[in-house]
Amino acid sequence: MKIYQMSDALANKIAAGEVVERPASVVKELIENSIDANSTWIKLDIMEAGLQQIKITDNGDGMSEDDCERAFLRHATSKIRSESDLFHVSTLGFRGEALASIASVSRLTMKTSQGDEAGTFLSLEGGKVLEKKKSDARRGTEITVSDLFFNTPARLKYMKTIHTELGHITDLLNRLALSHPNIRFEATHNGKGLFKTPGTGDLLQVISQVYGIGVAKKMIPINQETLDFSVEGYIAKPEVTRASRSYISIMINGRFIKSYPLTQAIIRAYHTLLPIGRSPIVVLSITMDPILVDVNVHPTKLEVRFSKEKELCLLVEETIKSKFRETTLIPEVEQAPVEKRKSLQHSLDFDMDKNKNYKQHTVVHETQPAVDQSVVRSNSVTAEQQDTPHQANEELVDELSETIESQSTKLSGHPVEPSHLEEEHTNSRVPVMYPIGQLHGTYILAQNDEGFYMIDQHAAQERIKYEFFKKKLGETFNESQELLIPMTFEFSKQESIFIEHHKSELEKVGLFLESFGNQTYVIRSHPNWFPKGFEEEIIREMIEQVMQEERINIESIREEAAILMSCKRSIKANHHLNHDDMYRLLQDLRNTTDPFTCPHGRPIIVHFSSYELEKMFKRVM
Repeated sequence: MKIYQMSDALANKIAAGEVVERPASVVKELIENSIDANSTWIKLDIMEAGLQQIKITDNGDGMSEDDCERAFLRHATSKIRSESDLFHVSTLGFRGEALASIASVSRLTMKTSQGDEAGTFLSLEGGKVLEKKKSDARRGTEITVSDLFFNTPARLKYMKTIHTELGHITDLLNRLALSHPNIRFEATHNGKGLFKTPGTGDLLQVISQVYGIGVAKKMIPINQETLDFSVEGYIAKPEVTRASRSYISIMINGRFIKSYPLTQAIIRAYHTLLPIGRSPIVVLSITMDPILVDVNVHPTKLEVRFSKEKELCLLVEETIKSKFRETTLIPEVEQAPVEKRKSLQHSLDFDMDKNKNYKQHTVVHETQPAVDQSVVRSNSVTAEQQDTPHQANEELVDELSETIESQSTKLSGHPVEPSHLEEEHTNSRVPVMYPIGQLHGTYILAQNDEGFYMIDQHAAQERIKYEFFKKKLGETFNESQELLIPMTFEFSKQESIFIEHHKSELEKVGLFLESFGNQTYVIRSHPNWFPKGFEEEIIREMIEQVMQEERINIESIREEAAILMSCKRSIKANHHLNHDDMYRLLQDLRNTTDPFTCPHGRPIIVHFSSYELEKMFKRVM
């Protein structure tokens, strides 16, 4: 087979396949050129998500008449001159492929000037220069890309919908703005405002524009330096979570990158602070000597390699952890004042009369449910709290809790021996335990022939209610419930675009969002199975799942709802239980499928064997 030398036009079209994947790729390359040209203001105007037209205007350095045409030659760049420059890349672009590739698959015009003399106008079609002339002397550059892929129609077949392509552009703008808060960005789509940042250098202001003011208020600043690295940015409080890790933004020397090791370091720093399956919002800006990072390992420069990766990951993880150690992470919620806790001497309650012969103990059924949160209350809870407007939201949970009680095992006067239980339910049930008291209104103290046990009462009831709620929610039909007071939600621009595009998927599961203007939506009804008090969390979970997977997995959302219900509706610390309550709770725990951990993975029971106790008191040596 004979070898042929490809023409420059053909080579540029092939290169365009990697450089120009979609309209967002064009926006990325052109805006990065504007940033490298020291621009402090960049405006983007797009038509039909960039498929019809992309226009970038900046106030950067501009180009001379000779450089204007030379910039569209393949591998022409002002960023590097020698091989050694590849190891000290301090600009976003450096390969010299972008302009040539973009021009080869579009109709392109450019006006540029350095401000001290007349500018230059250049027009190209399919990579060929059609016209070159003088233009006005406004400092900066204006590039207009029209009819993208006009000469490669096969590429248009792979383009997604307008909403999808616009979503990619919006996400890109978010990353660029977060990477360069000192630059004022403006963007319009079909003549309407899409995105805007102040360019003051205040990263928190940019975060409020990208994610909303509510998120910005719950961001914590971080700043740490070593000899090799400088780490700064903002991390969200653990109460602010998302279903996708795409809300983690990492910038290296002003370049947005994707790094699995760094992302894992961030997730480790949040370990035990986030619910399972949730991710934080993090904006991290890392500065280092360019020689420590290789950005020339991926066509889009999204993936990089570090020469001191372990040290950097450890620094990021420890910086976040140390910030959390010195920050109060208690969510700020409005609630009625609570009286002071009882003194320690009253926090350990024993009922010796009932526990003398604990093996012969018979449960006395009271008229009220044994472990219903609406009944079992701390002595410090005020009367005003019991009569709050949220009492209506407790009805569903009370009903479910009562059902749990009715489904619990009926206790006889002679409980089954632990050995028999272990034979019947190996590694799936706790042994029979007999409560002897309570510590700090938080831990149940129990015993049997095998020793002494401490049980976290919140974690225990969380497991019991989680398994029941999960089953209960799975049996509920998707009937809608009208709301007396509509719920309002504020989303980012990118989220709003996805919502508009995926409204049909949301409506299929009974979620109807009405646009209320300014990226705000109103919901007037929701499915009946939504647990009261958790509507907002479930709705956001559904929307985030659509954004991440472009579909809704109702089963996983119901499971998440069960976890939320079980956690927030279970008894908390300083809830004093009587003996019957404690006994019933332990029996209910025995009937669960996994009695050893709560839904979040925390242990429920700690066991001290008889031998260990005797050894502690020097009864055995």
